[in-house]
Amino acid sequence: MNVLLAEDDVLLADVLQQELSRASFRVEWADNGAVADYLLRKQDYDIAILDLGLPLVDGLTVLKRAREAGRTLPILVLTAQDGLEQRLAGLNAGADDYVIKPFDMPELEARLQALLRRSRPAAQLLQLRRLTLDRAQRRASVAGQPVDLSPREWLLLEALLAGRDQVVSKAAIVQAWSAADGDEAAAGSIEVYIHRLRRKLEGSGLAIRTARGVGYLLETAGP
Repeated sequence: MNVLLAEDDVLLADVLQQELSRASFRVEWADNGAVADYLLRKQDYDIAILDLGLPLVDGLTVLKRAREAGRTLPILVLTAQDGLEQRLAGLNAGADDYVIKPFDMPELEARLQALLRRSRPAAQLLQLRRLTLDRAQRRASVAGQPVDLSPREWLLLEALLAGRDQVVSKAAIVQAWSAADGDEAAAGSIEVYIHRLRRKLEGSGLAIRTARGVGYLLETAGP
């Protein structure tokens, strides 16, 4: 998931970047409102974290301009101001959620995930351990890093995910390939794709196990 982090506190921004990266987000940082304003209106993000107390252009103005420009991505507001008037101003300007500083990182992550689930159909977005799969965009990432999958690798991964913790037979994989591209797939080529996919899933917390003579299954592995 691509996230814009607009925060002028360098120490806090550094901590957030590290923690969000561990949670499979790709973070782009803006340390002032002018940069955040430009990035929000010109680039695509899955979600944004916006501090209201930004220099040059305040966060509330950045928020209003983004909504006026038709940007519909979820925006979570961070602020040290916990007054009702400030919260209402942010929500009325188009914020999707509001977090008061100081905050606990697990709560922030949970709120971000909740916003993402509401902004996209659950069937199209899957996150398992450190693997993120966006079916609508046909994009995959491991620990925030994009993973380049060939069409058959993608179909293989989807088949294993659909039958997670259960053995998926070679016949089922061949059938999925043939139905998608119209070509007759050979069962003997599956091992090549399994090998490639195993390498690409390294660091995801998932592993592909071979059930000899039967097929393959995807299971959680490691910490």
